[in-house]
Amino acid sequence: MSEHLMQTYGRQPIAFTHGEGVWLYDENGDKYLDAVAGVAVVGLGHGHPVLAKALCEQASRVIHTSNLYRIPKQEELADRLCGLSGMDRVFFCNSGAEANEAAIKLARLHGHNKGIDNPAIVVMEKSFHGRTLATLSATGSRKVQAGFEPLVGGFVRVPFGDADAVAKLAEHHNNIVAVLVEPYQGEGGVQIPQADYLDRLRAICDGNGWLLMLDEVQTGIGRTGKWFAFQHSNCLPDVMSLAKGLGSGVPIGACLARGAAAEVFTPGKHGSTFGGNPFACTAALTTLSVMAAEDIPGNAASIGTFIRDTLKRELGQVPGVREVRGQGMIIGVELDRPCGELVKMALAEKLLINVTSDNVVRLIPPLVMNREEAALLTDKLAALIWAFLN
Repeated sequence: MSEHLMQTYGRQPIAFTHGEGVWLYDENGDKYLDAVAGVAVVGLGHGHPVLAKALCEQASRVIHTSNLYRIPKQEELADRLCGLSGMDRVFFCNSGAEANEAAIKLARLHGHNKGIDNPAIVVMEKSFHGRTLATLSATGSRKVQAGFEPLVGGFVRVPFGDADAVAKLAEHHNNIVAVLVEPYQGEGGVQIPQADYLDRLRAICDGNGWLLMLDEVQTGIGRTGKWFAFQHSNCLPDVMSLAKGLGSGVPIGACLARGAAAEVFTPGKHGSTFGGNPFACTAALTTLSVMAAEDIPGNAASIGTFIRDTLKRELGQVPGVREVRGQGMIIGVELDRPCGELVKMALAEKLLINVTSDNVVRLIPPLVMNREEAALLTDKLAALIWAFLN
C-alpha cells in the first residue's frame, strides 16, 4: 500500500482487477462473491455490458460542461426521477453527504423564509448522514463526530423508530422546521422501524408545518424491493436524498423536493461544479432503464426474502445470533458480541461481507443476484457465523 495515502480507511489487503455480475476477481485471478456491492452502490453488478457501452459512448462525446449551461441528460434524469418518486424538482450533486447537505440547507432556508431565526431539524439516534461538518453533526454517532468539535448546531435528537418522541418535541420547541430520517438505518445496524413509522412522522410533520426529509442514500434505487423505501408506506416526503445506487459506481447524488420545498432554492442559493454532468447522468439514466427493463427492484424483493428466510432457518436457533432482519436486499444479522473478525474470515472463504454497528453483519449485495448465488451466500455465511460463535 502506498505511504502517500492518508490513513482514513482500514483497508483489506486485497485489490480487484475486474468483475462480472456479483463476482469480483483479484490480482491473482481468484474469484470472490460480493455481498457488499461497493457499500450498496453497484446495484447492476460489476461490468454490466449496457452500462459499460453507454459510458464509453458518452465519454467520447462530452463528459462535463458545468451547470452554467443546459444539460439535456440532467433534465431527462430529473424527469425520470420525479416520475418514479412523485417529487417535483431535483438538485444534482456528487454524493450522499452532499445530497443531505442540500437538504439541511433547504430546511434552514425554508425556516428563515418563514421568519424562524434559529431553525432546528429533528434527527435520530444511531443515524448516519455523511461526514461533512453538517452531516456528521446530524449523524447520531459519537464515533463519527469525535474530534471534530465544535459541531454544527441546529439539530434535535430523538430515538429512531419512536414517533411519539418526535410528536412531543412540538410541545417544547417552536423553531423546528423539519424531520430528517432514514427509512431504515444502514450504518446504524440495519434497523427496521414499525411499518407505520413514516406515516406517523408524515402526520406529525403535517400537523406542525414541518418538512419530512428522507435520507434514501442507502435505501433508494431498488434496494428495498421498491424504487424507494418510502413506497413501502402510504406517505410522500417533502425532501428526499439519493446517491449510492443511482449511478452504479459513477459518483452522483440528488436532492429531490416537492410542493413548497421544491421552490426554496433560487439562483445563487446552492450549486455544484460537477453535479449532474452529462457523464454522471448517463450512468444514472442507464441504471434506471436497465433496472426497469429487468425488474431489478422486484428481484431485490424476492431474493432478499429468500436470503432472510434461509438465514433465519439456518441461524435462528444458534446461540449468539440475536436476529436476522431487513427489507429487500439490505439485510442484517445481529450477534450478541462484536464480530468484525468475520470480515477477514469471510475474505479467506472468498466472500465479501461488511460489519456495521460492531455486532451486525450487513449484507448489501448487487441487486442482480440470482437464487443460486444467494444460496451460495447463505451457505457460506451461516457456516462462518456458526464457526465464529463456536
